[in-house]
Amino acid sequence: MKIKISFFFLFLFFNNIFSQQKGLDEKINEAFTPVANWWGNLILHTFPGSKFIFGSEIPTIIILLVGGALFFTIFFGFINLRYFPISIKTVMGKYDFINKKSKINNQKDKPTNKSGEVTHFQALATAVSGTVGNGNIAGVALAIAIGGPGATFWMILCGILGMSTKFVECTLGVKYREINNQGVVFGGPMYYLSKGLKEKGFVQFGKILAISFALLCVGASFGGGNAAQSNQAVMQLVSSFNLTGGNARTIIGIIMMIIVGVIIIGGIKRIASVTEKIVPFMAILYVFACLYIILTNYSYVDDAFEMIFTQAFNPQAGVGGLIGVLITGFRRAAFSNEAGAGSASIAHSAVITSYPASEGLVALLEPFIDTVVICTMTALVIIIFNGDNTIFNYGGVNGIVLIDGKEVEGAGITAAAFSKYITYSGPFLTCAVVLFAISTMISWSYYGLQSWMYIFGKSKISDLTYKILFLIFIVIGAAADMSSVWTFADAMILALVFPNMIGLFFLFPKVKSELKSFINEIK
Repeated sequence: MKIKISFFFLFLFFNNIFSQQKGLDEKINEAFTPVANWWGNLILHTFPGSKFIFGSEIPTIIILLVGGALFFTIFFGFINLRYFPISIKTVMGKYDFINKKSKINNQKDKPTNKSGEVTHFQALATAVSGTVGNGNIAGVALAIAIGGPGATFWMILCGILGMSTKFVECTLGVKYREINNQGVVFGGPMYYLSKGLKEKGFVQFGKILAISFALLCVGASFGGGNAAQSNQAVMQLVSSFNLTGGNARTIIGIIMMIIVGVIIIGGIKRIASVTEKIVPFMAILYVFACLYIILTNYSYVDDAFEMIFTQAFNPQAGVGGLIGVLITGFRRAAFSNEAGAGSASIAHSAVITSYPASEGLVALLEPFIDTVVICTMTALVIIIFNGDNTIFNYGGVNGIVLIDGKEVEGAGITAAAFSKYITYSGPFLTCAVVLFAISTMISWSYYGLQSWMYIFGKSKISDLTYKILFLIFIVIGAAADMSSVWTFADAMILALVFPNMIGLFFLFPKVKSELKSFINEIK
């Protein structure tokens, strides 16, 4: 039955492409839209409460994400704040010496200095590259356009609380990872859900959650980690260079597909070597550009923060009141930093370490970097840009606002803000969007591949099949409309929260013992 359904939608997709005398961009979009909507509806019916109903109720997914993050924060004694300095020291390699003194729990027959493939910094860079992307540029603009400045407050709060969730899931990722005879690491929620719950006597339940997560993660890698990224990158390129024609976006997508394909063929080591160079470089440049705009308009900063805090509880935008703004902020923060989705634990599982909690502490830096720092700076730039002379009205339908009589959405809003204050900012922001998109795609290709191989086996044919499908979705995302792409992306990434968070509630006591072991050792 599943094969027949899959064949039907593949037939629908390709039939629509080749049966109409239109440009490739329009053909691909018309073929992808019904598939994206079908998947979105399937997810909404499979995971009740994942639909966001502005102003009427708080969805189940928000309760899981925020409630879980708050619980972990309290249970671990505000680890997101108290252990922040230790996190910095760990990622800098200060405690690497302890790897020579003991062996990781599930790899006692292997030398500790060979248990893993990448360093703490490379693991962090790879995971950050999967989160610091167009969610920070386009996603923040989308949140503010819909929910107004108040959405920023809830994004920041979600980021701070999410640091604790990220610590828990990435510690478990290292604890329950598997390493084959060639030293290749396989880890992530698939493994800690199945193996961890098996230890507690829930064998079948663990398998169901693990397979559910793996299937959803594959879909998320095609959507939020791929199509949404190529979509925003291509939109920015088309806008910056005034590209026209019915095939322009498809052609750019094919070029991006080739670039990403060359990188992901090399596996996690090549991915890590690329991301550790791209991510810090682009993140630092982007932060400095934001700081320049903020500091040159410092007199508006206090007003911007006042709007963020006051409108968080007294919203002015037309999204249905306080609950609507809260949901908008949490939704975009969840998409941006992925705390609770479990995806980042796949990258962190490959780290060279003898103590799982050491990588959990490194991982909690991600939501801080992604949401508390970069997303907040983007929000301040956009709010200052709108300023006293209102350039666009908050509460735009689907995040579309009018700037100078032109409909603008996503990264286009951020680009308009940058262009007002920085000469020739267009090429810079375009470069940032494209590089962020590529870095996110190559990281998510690894997440999706690990999940794919968990389901279909760790063979070369399985590896190649996934990578071909992943590369095809780069072109699909480039040609499709933003609304259909983000509908598909949001549904898949947010659905990851359900199996992952359920598993975390069962397994968090294991994390406490791992943390105690690491802290005692470094003392």
